[in-house]
Amino acid sequence: MRLLELTMPENLFVESELLQQKKYNDGDGAGIVFPTVLIPNPKFGDRNLKDVIRDQKPWLESVLHKTGAILFRGFSSVSSASDFNDVVEAFDYEELPYVGGAAPRTNVVGRVFTSNESPPDQKIPFHHEMAQVPTFPLKVFFFCEVEPKIGGETPIVLSHVVYDKMKQKYPEFVDRLEKQGLIYTRVLGEDDDPSSPIGRGWVSTFLTKDKAVAAERAAKLGMKLEWTDDGVKTVMGPIPAIKFNETSQRKIWFNSMVAAYTGWEDARNDPVKAVTFGDGTPLPAHVIHDCLKILEEESVAVPWQKGDVLLLDNLAVLHARRPFEPPRRVLASLWSTFEVVGVGCNAGHSAGHSGGLGAHPGTRVSGYMLKDEGGRVNTK
Repeated sequence: MRLLELTMPENLFVESELLQQKKYNDGDGAGIVFPTVLIPNPKFGDRNLKDVIRDQKPWLESVLHKTGAILFRGFSSVSSASDFNDVVEAFDYEELPYVGGAAPRTNVVGRVFTSNESPPDQKIPFHHEMAQVPTFPLKVFFFCEVEPKIGGETPIVLSHVVYDKMKQKYPEFVDRLEKQGLIYTRVLGEDDDPSSPIGRGWVSTFLTKDKAVAAERAAKLGMKLEWTDDGVKTVMGPIPAIKFNETSQRKIWFNSMVAAYTGWEDARNDPVKAVTFGDGTPLPAHVIHDCLKILEEESVAVPWQKGDVLLLDNLAVLHARRPFEPPRRVLASLWSTFEVVGVGCNAGHSAGHSGGLGAHPGTRVSGYMLKDEGGRVNTK
């Protein structure tokens, strides 16, 4: 273990290690260890994590921006959902209303929800949280309340690494994604289906039982609804598949392509039809499965221990879930919204977080700097 260098007089953390941690060059000659693992510094005792976060929030945010993921481990003050809620609130980020996401979730306490409640024998594919809609969280927290008996790891992978490898291997495919984006299609029942990893019904998706209100909220997301006798077909897009992160100055693989193509399957949905190019043509299966192979090879599978808190930069990191043998209870909290004002294709290159296709000029973001197509900083 080694002490992290801080600009403050006291260091209340010690950097630890994970067996599968990866090391990358960040471009300026310095190395990145992914993810960062922080445990209590024994010199200062086991202080309450929420207090330590308040004391060292600027430094923690600088670490998150550099490495994309922080795992807090070994803090005895975090043992319940309520404790976890205190921890995430200590960061004082803007809360994200969970509107438009596919995963069925249940509110536990405060701003804490269950993570995807799909059956334990099912794998949840790699994805950025809510990448299939224009409003998504910048920060994603996970907390292990009950560690799994077997399996149940959360693999994570750096998005810019995936983009670089896909660009190198499939340049024409990636160019087409940047120009056309993706269209996501999903069929929802009225109520949640706990047997499906995408079983969130339209009532909980749009937080209303009124079809008119649901249609209004969908329209704000740029989503089209086609009502059926027993549910609704949602069509989202074209929406960007590649974004440009102004903070890291890198293009990122910000999409749910692999997740939709390999995992959006239930009684209502055919995964092959769940995602297409922005012009509606099918995606090549061999490229999707090769992308999945890259995701697996570059990922670090985080094995959960009770009390673990994992903080992800949702722009920088994709995550997944491996099957497990119960019990396992991992909770989640989504924070700090990014909103695209207007969704669709733009001719030419769009600056800010969207590369090649995406938002019309004008975006709102909390915690990140965005620019419109003229290069102007926009904080609408």
